[in-house]
Amino acid sequence: MGRKRVIDQQAVLDAGEAVVARDGVTGLTLDAVAKQAGISKASVIYDYKSKQALIEAIVERAFRADQEQHAQAEADLSGGDSLAIRGRIHAAAEPPLKAFRPVALNLSAALTLNPALRKQMQDSQAATIARIKAESTSPRGAILAYLALEGVKFLEFLDFHHFGGEERARIIREIGWLVNATPNSD
Repeated sequence: MGRKRVIDQQAVLDAGEAVVARDGVTGLTLDAVAKQAGISKASVIYDYKSKQALIEAIVERAFRADQEQHAQAEADLSGGDSLAIRGRIHAAAEPPLKAFRPVALNLSAALTLNPALRKQMQDSQAATIARIKAESTSPRGAILAYLALEGVKFLEFLDFHHFGGEERARIIREIGWLVNATPNSD
């Protein structure tokens, strides 16, 4: 009987994120991840047969974490109208972790270079937008709020701009105001 496998896949993905943050997607190698995790390259290859498979696993984990964060934010609100967008606004009350910003920036490069990953992001966005429209009392206001919220997140996650604490809190509150707005339909 062989030895029991004890390599933690989450630790390997953590190491992969650390390498992506430090060296970018182009600097991600199975060797670099193994070294970061303190394991052998063979152990990384056991679960992730290629660099591409590892990148996909890191991106998929980020998608799952994002979905879980939004689901928890909605649960925290315990009902009400326009829950899909209000949950996203609630989740964005805190800025992204500084340590994850370089990971997000570098993973965005992977999304642009990989059609399958890009399709996954497109499908996720389409589902989110459809849900926001379907569940909102003012679908147009909710979509405008979503676009504003995603703009703030884009600036922050890609490390392009960061609003100070009070200014950021005000922007998030004002995005919440947009949820029930009814724009003129000219």
